[in-house]
Amino acid sequence: MSEGELENGDLFFAHESPRESQKEMIADGINALKDGRFLLAAAPTGIGKTAAALASALKVANLYSTSSETPKILFLTGRQSQHRIVVDTIREINRRIPRGFSRVKLVDIIGREGMCKNVDKTTGKCNCETGVTESERRFLRSDLEEYIHSEPRHVDQILKHAERNDVCAWATARDAAKSTNIIVCDYNHVFVEGVREASLPVMGVELGNSILIVDEAHNLPDRIRSGLERRITERVFQRALTEVEEYKENMQKNQKELDIPESSQLREAISLEKQIKALKEDSSLVKWFGDKRSEIGNSKSDDLRVDTQEFLDVIAGAIEGVLEDDSDDGIQRIKMMISRLLSVVVDEDEDLDDEEQNDCIRLGEILEICIRYRGNSALALVFDELMDQPRVTSHLLDPSFVGKPIFEQCMGSILMSGTLFPPEMYADILGIPTELTNCMEYSSGFPLGNRPVLIASDVTSKYTERESSFDSIIEHVRSVIDNTPGNIAIFAPSYSMLERVYGEFCPPNWCRKSIIKEEQRMSKRRVEELVSKLWGGGGSLRSSKREVVRRG
Repeated sequence: MSEGELENGDLFFAHESPRESQKEMIADGINALKDGRFLLAAAPTGIGKTAAALASALKVANLYSTSSETPKILFLTGRQSQHRIVVDTIREINRRIPRGFSRVKLVDIIGREGMCKNVDKTTGKCNCETGVTESERRFLRSDLEEYIHSEPRHVDQILKHAERNDVCAWATARDAAKSTNIIVCDYNHVFVEGVREASLPVMGVELGNSILIVDEAHNLPDRIRSGLERRITERVFQRALTEVEEYKENMQKNQKELDIPESSQLREAISLEKQIKALKEDSSLVKWFGDKRSEIGNSKSDDLRVDTQEFLDVIAGAIEGVLEDDSDDGIQRIKMMISRLLSVVVDEDEDLDDEEQNDCIRLGEILEICIRYRGNSALALVFDELMDQPRVTSHLLDPSFVGKPIFEQCMGSILMSGTLFPPEMYADILGIPTELTNCMEYSSGFPLGNRPVLIASDVTSKYTERESSFDSIIEHVRSVIDNTPGNIAIFAPSYSMLERVYGEFCPPNWCRKSIIKEEQRMSKRRVEELVSKLWGGGGSLRSSKREVVRRG
């Protein structure tokens, strides 16, 4: 391996030789990261952004590595399919690294719900290791950690290994991350405060010693916004009261059966029950909702921005004097109630929409957001109505409020996407320091004829005109399937249309190819199983003949 290859990052490149656009991106990435800067790369699909970004980041991490500490690389992506691509890329890098150089270690991690068999929301513990002794647990986790470190593993491989041995894959993967070079995870691990504080320290990650690679970076502003979007309706107080009563009664029953004194947790639940009753019955709060409805009606607008402090004052006033020795300060009073709200655990129906689940948590979170951002123009509190049901929603207007301190802490970052146009705009939206930003656009290098796009101009999927076009749409789809020897992916604008399309091609109507269909509200684990099936259990998609029908 020559000095030139080391300098250019070729040591950590996954393929025989980089394309011209990859060479440019690798060089730009190295130059940016070496100086603690940021590369925003607008690069078309297919040029090999992942391989280029990893080559740059690994080169710089290796450059700043010391005997005691090596910078961590966090590869952030919102797509689970991208996890597999990163893992496969690191495998190729390790296969090409010459003897005498350390292999790259990686851990692939997803959310706890997708990695644990079942999580008890009351205790926060999972049942992955039920019946396993402490000595067995240490041995099994050590064995799984060694398995993770032995070579880059997809998360589904880790899960299969864990299931065979009754060990917690999630806890072990987080421990294994402490001694890896790369962590592949979701945006939330860095850009959602609660997740960041709970996960990064456990994985041995300090942002000040980390390089961030953000995949599909055009999605990051919306993901940051959604991290602070919460919604409550006027009915939330009644449903929250029902949940608190259920929570309290379950504790009373358990403590009576165990013949133990009233716990502090139960006393907090009783206090919360009084506060929620006060909110539900407070005339000022009812009047506030009524006044906002009138304002919308008079303004002939669909929604209304409300003052965050005004909303908090109404809440604080409603619970004033409800509890003895409660704080005279309204904000402090609400904070204590928030603490109680966030501790409420109820049995949730997985078939319900998010809007219908744990209203105590929902109320607590929106109040917490309002307190944290009160007086800050980055947050807007909006009042509107849906089917005559008044709602209050928190909206983060400026993602840079969250993004800026993150990017200022890290060692540098590569943000990349095929649709990051113009990259300068995204730098501004995310709060990345302008003086430290390199915005680059890369050419594809592939002939346009290699990717033909055909548009059927005689049909439309517009809802109001869809029915008259449906038969023609089906004929077009059938023609594509009949004339395509390999795999087909069909994307529908809604689940109802997806079902209709599926009905036209599923047995006994049509069965020339096996069909894999996306289901509404699929769990993360089910999505992983579907992706594994698409890959043929690790083989190439090209070797199979499948038709994929999904909402898109």
